[in-house]
Amino acid sequence: MATHVLADTGVLTGRSLRHILRSPDTIITTAVIPIALMLLFTSVLGGAINTGSQQSYVNYLLAGILLITIASGIAYTAYRLFLDMQGGIFERFQSMPIARSSVLWGHVLTSLVSNLVSVAIAIVIGVALVMGFRTGAPIGIWLAVVGILVLTTLALTWIAVIAGLTAKTVDGASALSYPLIFLPFISSAFVPTASMPGAVAWFAENQPITSIVNTIRALFAQQPVGSDIWIALAWLVGILMAAYAFAIVLYRRKIR
Repeated sequence: MATHVLADTGVLTGRSLRHILRSPDTIITTAVIPIALMLLFTSVLGGAINTGSQQSYVNYLLAGILLITIASGIAYTAYRLFLDMQGGIFERFQSMPIARSSVLWGHVLTSLVSNLVSVAIAIVIGVALVMGFRTGAPIGIWLAVVGILVLTTLALTWIAVIAGLTAKTVDGASALSYPLIFLPFISSAFVPTASMPGAVAWFAENQPITSIVNTIRALFAQQPVGSDIWIALAWLVGILMAAYAFAIVLYRRKIR
């Protein structure tokens, strides 16, 4: 049974990846947003921002840019899932001897691959290196950062699955990324939370993006991560489990 599910998931993941390869405009659009933001903050605004840190500003903001990249990319999952539902592909899959859960997992794994390989890692970090990003972090630290990004991508993608299953229009499905892209701006991603007004600072300090950003930034700087890593993991695992459970319930109702 497990082999059957894995085989079906692999086939459907390949199908979704081929859709992305046939839509290079999607990859370009997703990549341009974080790169443009990095150029804006480092070249235009960076000199006017005091982070109170000894590290360069590109090192300071990279973690936030990585999260914005992921948030931009997961909108495509909601969009593709919505199109599959509207096109009747779910009904066709129901008539075939395939594991039902593999339909959703195909979209989720496609999001994971496309975000981490095509955009978040290869493009953004490549540009950051050209712009002066430097870290002496060993391979173990890099693997820890990748692990956090994987968990972040999975958590946000299952939220995107919910949006794709519940959206009434294509625009509604695609609009999911907007609030997710906005969240890093109200966090420690670009400026210290201490520089924000009281209520905004409280929200910034207690939302999940801040702990994730602080963890990735500390890992790259090879500094103690403190309690941030445990707070980040608690947020990510909690969001992932809740979003997954809700998405499965919605999916079962859709295919009855």
